[in-house]
Amino acid sequence: MRSTNPLGPRRLATVLAAAILAVGAAGCGSSDSPSAAQPAPSASASANPDAGVLGIRDPWVKAADKGMTAAFGTLVNDGDSDVTLSSATTEVSPMELHEMAMKDGKMVMRQKQGGIVIKSRGTHALEPGGDHLMLMNLTKPVQAGDELTFTLTFADGRTQQFRAVAKPFTGAQESYAPGHGEPMPGMSATPGMSMSPAS
Repeated sequence: MRSTNPLGPRRLATVLAAAILAVGAAGCGSSDSPSAAQPAPSASASANPDAGVLGIRDPWVKAADKGMTAAFGTLVNDGDSDVTLSSATTEVSPMELHEMAMKDGKMVMRQKQGGIVIKSRGTHALEPGGDHLMLMNLTKPVQAGDELTFTLTFADGRTQQFRAVAKPFTGAQESYAPGHGEPMPGMSATPGMSMSPAS
């Protein structure tokens, strides 16, 4: 016996399709909306630690066979608070934060007391002839093309790593302030720091 559908085959198909779409949309809306809102905050939260305390633009290290060298770049603070860099480390030498200052009428290199402050929404250049990260006693040569990993420690205890490639670089000579960072035996009092990066 053949049954008849009062709506007709086309009308029935349209009603069923609309019902399926309505149920599917309601199901997606109720189950996906909260979960769609949830991943966004967790994704941004997980991105923040990866971003680090600071941005570091154009990091590089002066290539050197022995003794001392330095790391440079631009520290970028996109945050709403000032940040103080208190120390730095690397595998190839002990490190100090250094600055250039006038002493007895000439520029000398010395340890920077109180760390390096990077102002909120500001930048701070680490450059030859200015503030820099000093590698004090290399345990092995740092050759052009080598990539070194540095760990920065901030006054609030946070840390951040960055990598910098070594470049050959020559320029003006800088000397140490008396009593600080005395050259190692067999080294001159001028560590061979240069004034601008190689182009």
